[in-house]
Amino acid sequence: MLFRQPLRLLSPPLAASHRRAHTASPALGQESVEVLGRAYACDDYTNVTPKVLAKVGRNLHNQRHHPLWLLKERIKAHFYSAYAGRSGNPLFSAHDNLSPVVTVEQNFDSLLIPPEHPSRKRGDNYYLNRSTMLRAHTSAHQRELVSSGLDAFLLAGDVYRRDEIDASHYPVFHQMEGVRLFSNRQLFCDVADGDELNMFEAAGGRRTPHKQEVHSLEAVKLLEFNLKQTLSGLVRHLFREDLEVRWLDCYFPFTHPSFEMEVRFRGDWMEVLGCGVMEQQLLNSAGVANKVGWAFGLGLERLAMVLYNIPDIRMFWSQDERFLKQFRVDDIHQEIRFQELSKYPPLHNDISFWLPAAGEPAFHANDFYELVRAVAGDLVEEVTLLDDFTHPTSGRRSLCFRLVYRHTERTLSQQEVRAVHHQIQRETETQLGVEGRY
Repeated sequence: MLFRQPLRLLSPPLAASHRRAHTASPALGQESVEVLGRAYACDDYTNVTPKVLAKVGRNLHNQRHHPLWLLKERIKAHFYSAYAGRSGNPLFSAHDNLSPVVTVEQNFDSLLIPPEHPSRKRGDNYYLNRSTMLRAHTSAHQRELVSSGLDAFLLAGDVYRRDEIDASHYPVFHQMEGVRLFSNRQLFCDVADGDELNMFEAAGGRRTPHKQEVHSLEAVKLLEFNLKQTLSGLVRHLFREDLEVRWLDCYFPFTHPSFEMEVRFRGDWMEVLGCGVMEQQLLNSAGVANKVGWAFGLGLERLAMVLYNIPDIRMFWSQDERFLKQFRVDDIHQEIRFQELSKYPPLHNDISFWLPAAGEPAFHANDFYELVRAVAGDLVEEVTLLDDFTHPTSGRRSLCFRLVYRHTERTLSQQEVRAVHHQIQRETETQLGVEGRY
């Protein structure tokens, strides 16, 4: 955790293994998983589901006139026009067709994420096997692009995470990554007596909450200013009006210092991007030890929800013509006033169960959410925990969840929902080892 005439990809040729293959739908077998024309052997870590595999290759961010495509192109257009190199050509190159299948090393190790870091958990990611996964963030490609010689680039793509179920979370979403590197001369070129300043401290520098041990304070302050100015300019370009924004200090293993931008949406604060000064160790490993840089990653869905006032993240996958036709515009900068579709009535069903006894496999909420998605697909709008009860005598623990069923394109019947809900109850007992209280 970013054109004025026809918008064309400016990225240089990449190795064929890095580009998407155009193949039939991904398939999940008992011994292997086939994704984008290649088979991956299953093992004890394989947890990707058929419903998630069915989303691979949909490439919403590359479907012309889809709202995510529109937003991606508007971001590209802003960076192309606002930042030019010495020759007048765009400073940033753009890449949007890298395969979502990456190695665990790319997704975690290349970004300095420690082996014990919670973000690696099987319960939070989609693994094809112990060494290969569906990327959890576009940052998985950061090192390879920097190593290829790029100093400024944008990268868009689909990413995959096991997560809760509500209006702003979905197991497949899209990110846009931005990276910019600076040499000593480039960073201090507008500073008085900049030739006398240095990006790096002498040996023995100290890491603080505000800087890395190898960076000078002057360099970090300039990088932070440039980064926030760049992203604030992007937000002003997209919204063309006052948008309530706040910056929060945060932590990422691959940047320091790190920040999050939140925007006000429907009365609540919503995180839309994370950013920071790139860890120098990451740049060293990519072969650019003489440069410093910043990076950001933004969620296209969440930004599009704010920009177009789309209330439910599931709608981005809709085939409803009433939704899609609203984004068919001649100019990517044309203002769109999204007309919300009539909301179909929700149906509520609760599920209660005793958790497994001590000594048995532990219960994880993300496993339950994933099971619900696997059985019900997009029929479930939200899952919330209603009650967490511990029996005073036996010490057994019981959970009660409320499932809100609502289709984005039609009315659901009680009979249809009841059949799905009963299947969820059966699968929860069978797969998660709980004891139903129905």
